[in-house]
This record gives sequence, C-alpha cells and structure tokens, in this order.
Amino acid sequence: MFRQRRVYATGSIVHSGAMTSASRLLFDNSYARLPERFFSRHDPVPVASPGLVRVNRALATYLGIDPDWLASDQGVATIAGNRVPEGASPIATVYAGHQFGHWNPQLGDGRALLLGEVIAADGVRHDVQLKGSGQTRYSRNGDGRAPIGPVLREYIVSEAMFALGIPTTRSLAAVTTGEPVFRNEPEPGGVLARVAKSHIRIGTVQFFASCGDREGLEALVDHVIARHYPNAAEVDNPRLALLEGVIERTAELVARWQLVGFIHGVMNTDNMLLSGETIDYGPCAFMDAFDYQTVFSSIDHGGRYAYGNQPAIAQWNLACLAQALLPILDEDEDKAVEAAQAAITRYPALFEAAYRAGMRDKLGLVSEDDGDAQLFRDFFDLMHAEHVDFTLAFRRLADLAGPEDEERAQVDGLIELPEAFAPWLERWRARLAQESTSAFERQRAMDKNNPVLIPRNHLVEQAIDAAVSHRDFEPFHELVDALRDPFAYEPELERFATPPLPEQVVRATF
Repeated sequence: MFRQRRVYATGSIVHSGAMTSASRLLFDNSYARLPERFFSRHDPVPVASPGLVRVNRALATYLGIDPDWLASDQGVATIAGNRVPEGASPIATVYAGHQFGHWNPQLGDGRALLLGEVIAADGVRHDVQLKGSGQTRYSRNGDGRAPIGPVLREYIVSEAMFALGIPTTRSLAAVTTGEPVFRNEPEPGGVLARVAKSHIRIGTVQFFASCGDREGLEALVDHVIARHYPNAAEVDNPRLALLEGVIERTAELVARWQLVGFIHGVMNTDNMLLSGETIDYGPCAFMDAFDYQTVFSSIDHGGRYAYGNQPAIAQWNLACLAQALLPILDEDEDKAVEAAQAAITRYPALFEAAYRAGMRDKLGLVSEDDGDAQLFRDFFDLMHAEHVDFTLAFRRLADLAGPEDEERAQVDGLIELPEAFAPWLERWRARLAQESTSAFERQRAMDKNNPVLIPRNHLVEQAIDAAVSHRDFEPFHELVDALRDPFAYEPELERFATPPLPEQVVRATF
C-alpha cells in the first residue's frame, strides 16, 4: 500500500498512517535491485502547494490505481512529491549519451525520479516516474524542476501518440506546484507522472561501456533481455539478439513517426529507449505544411534532427549502441565487430519495409507493386512544392477513395488538393483499380490509417499560454479530449483539425 505522509506548511515530509486499500499499488522494483552504481537514491523534493491539473483515468485503471484516489489530495501530493508511496524506491538513473553528435560521458535523471515499477493486469511491467520532482545527483547545477508549459506539452503529445498507435511513454497525471520555476523569466512549476515500459536508454548502455565496466554492462544487458526481449535468452548469442531486437523496434518506431509527420526534435542517444518507445517531448511537433527539412528546435541550427533526417539518425544512434555492446558480443573482437556490423546493416531494409507497408495502408493499397515507391515519392514532392498540409492531404485521399454516394464527414472544407495533383491522382486511381477491395472497404481502411486530428502546434501553444498566463486549463483539457480518437471526424471538431493561419504558425517549440 501507499504510506500516507503528512505535509507541513514548510513542505517537509514526515511519515504517518497507512492509506486505504482503494489506493493500493503494488511495486516490484527490479531496476532498483541492480548494483548501486546504476543510480542514486533520492526522495522527491516537496513543493509548496500542489494542485491537480489532470488524471489519466484510463491509464490509472489499467495500472491498478484508483483514479479517484489519484485525483484526491493524497494522490496529488504523491504526484507532486510531497508523499512517497510505501514500496516505492525513488531513484535517479545514470546514463551517458551523444547530444547533437557530441559525446557526454555522464548525464542522468537531473529532474526526474523513478518511483518504482508496477505490473499491470496484462502482466506488462511499467515504470512510474516523476518529472520535475527536484534536484538529484545528476542535476548539474539545475533546479530539478519543470515549468508547467513543458509538462502540458508532454501530456498532450504523448497521449496523442498513444491514440495514434505509436509506442510511447505515457502521462499518468499532471499537477501544479504552487512555486515558480526560473528560466528566462519566472514560470509556474509543474510535475508530470510519466509511465514507460522502462526508461533504459541507448545512453545507459553507453555509460557502462565507456567506463570500462564490463560487469555492469553485462548486468544491464541481461536485465534488458529479461525485461524486454525474453526470447533473446533462448538463442546462442542473447546479447546479439538484443541488439537485433532493438534495431527492429527502432526501425518500426521511426517509420511510424514518418508516417504521421512527427518530428522528435532531439534524437540524442540518451533519448532513445531500448524498449522501442518514444520519449522526450521537448522540441517535438507534428508538421503542418510538408517540408523534409522541418525542424522545431531553436538550437538545431544545422537541421540534424529534421524530419527527413530521422531515419538516418536512428541508424547512427543504433551504431552507437552496437559499438557500446562490442565487448560482450563475442570474446573475439573481430567476430564481435562483424556481427554488430551485420546487424546494423539490416536497419535500412527493416525501416523501408515498415515505411512502405505503412504508406500502402495510407494510400489504400493492399498488394505491392514495383512502382509504389515512386508513387510515394511523387506525392511527397507535390506536397512540398505546393505547401500542402501533411495530415489533411492524406485524409483527403481517404475521402476521394470511397464510393461517390458515401455519407460521412469529409475534410473538403478544410483542404482541397491543388490542380497540380491531378496527374498524380489519376496514377493513384489507376493503381487502386488493380486492387480487389471495394471502394467502401478501402475507404474504411484508409480512415483507420490517416488521422484527421493531431496536436496542432498552434493549439498546443494556445493551451499552454492559457494555463501559464491565465491559470485557465480548459483549452488543455479540450485538446486532450479531442485527440483521444484522432481518426474520427465530425464537423464540431473542425477547429481542432484546421491548419494554422499564417500568423498562427509555430516555428519553434523549444
């Protein structure tokens, strides 16, 4: 059970009585049982006056947490860090990483604490982490806090990614702290409760490899195999199988990003999880008008993490993982390098297979054809040349693919493909004619693969501004609610689907 802790006016924490069984949460903290050099132990730093912003009731229920308790004063105090649950083992994990291509030998959770791990009803283990919970050993002179704006952005975008079917960390709850956070100017503080299958990164492996800590590297890798890739334990070289599994999941993940126009923005090796989930929603965004060079990070001056570069950067990161694993892949160094190189060389084909399959789904195609790759490229080139909205262009194709008398809400009032698309549309229709599916079946399938609602940057910024400037969280709640079913469209949702006006375009999210 959780142990209730009384919070005094000063914000200090003391122990008191047990909480009710309705709030029971059973921890099984496997990472905290690894050697002490994997992390540092900290309690979260209490805040002055925590207040609830939102509880993810569906996620809480899935994890076995009573959502009503989570929304109570006790639950809010727990998320804010003013109460530590019984059975939790708060730790800040250590890792390293290449940041914008530059090596940093030690990073770590500078403003986050892993409370512990819970096992959901389906048997899947999940981390529960507090982000913005105060200083740790790895804060590097930072305050360990989070402004409420980034907390809201991560809540909105991570839950939208989940609704789109993309592997991601998720948001369990968000609270305010009643304290300012000082960045360029004072901002209201917040804490996010984040959930992931784990927070183990490529950079975690790099840390132990760079320290020459073979024992630690082996312990970490064996932990990851048991937790995320149990089938790898059954083959002759489990650690090579782990590398191959991470490559496969990463190829699939980045293909899914590309298929919805998502730009991660900060694909450092410390922001790539071995579980294959999306993490770190700082300078992230979904593009509006299509452009291969779209970047939303104000510090990515060279466009290293632009939309069009994401597949190649993922392979670069995976090569860093392979390099870190070399000491334990094979006792023969030459054989280790050969095996790692062979695994990395498979990445482009894995990515292309996932990407082309996704593109066929988006365009209503079931079979494969030698000309499909060119058809895809030409569509993107047209979108780029005509500055067409990425999301609505694909959804408009779904409109055009169905029966002429189909009665369903269409996006023709939000977008119409320019005349320059006419020759391409004729080629596409000729390609569709080769398929055996009916127009009705095709359209229904395309609707399931082409969202009409994404977290539009201008709407996210409006929600954040209302919360920060006016303490008004209603736009945030409305946006989160609208994005729960991104593939369904009704006219009353028009404002959430409409691209920004020129004066509303957001060019940097960080």
